[in-house]
Amino acid sequence: MEILEAILRRRSIRKFLPEPIDREILTNILKISRRAPSSVNSQPWEFTVVQGAILNDLRAENISKYRSGAPAETELSTSYWPKDSIFRERQVEIAKQLFSSMDIGREDTEKRTAWIERGFRYFDAPAAIMITYDKVLSPRGPLMDIGGAVQTICLAAVQYGLGTCIAEQGVIYSSVVRDHTNIPDTKKLAISIAVGYPDWDFPANQVVSNREDIDHIIHWVQ
Repeated sequence: MEILEAILRRRSIRKFLPEPIDREILTNILKISRRAPSSVNSQPWEFTVVQGAILNDLRAENISKYRSGAPAETELSTSYWPKDSIFRERQVEIAKQLFSSMDIGREDTEKRTAWIERGFRYFDAPAAIMITYDKVLSPRGPLMDIGGAVQTICLAAVQYGLGTCIAEQGVIYSSVVRDHTNIPDTKKLAISIAVGYPDWDFPANQVVSNREDIDHIIHWVQ
């Protein structure tokens, strides 16, 4: 598959088939992703791949924490969008697209809650990748480098017929993740990626998010 095709085909997958992923495939994806660019070749990322019974236990405890109203324990917040900003408008737009596809009404609290819980379950994916970096690095972390690695993982996954969903929800309850994965205290949790074979019968998986008109975001200086 050509790289441009993979970029255009990639989308966030929010329901996966239960089919497990061969470890060799996941290893190959992460091997490829090591080639992502990083500042002065620092390669600050580390990957923890969670599958099977441990992932199921992690899902269950995440949901339990969420339903109990437990406060977030996010170690690296990446998703604050100021009210009345274009960024918030784009967030609302994709939510409307997704809710429309899933027939989730504005006042349907039950369906909206069920939708939120999907993220805490890693969208029922057969594997989840936790991205971590060393705490000796700056407090906000090497976000540019980690973003490059995350994008590379998602594009490499397309080559293998896999889908992904990058989700902060998967690491919101960091103590739960640490309890089940033995990620050491010297590492900081950045983000999670759900990985699996897409369930194309799930309506939300058909949604393609809109993009800003190129003339609004490109500036020529010559």
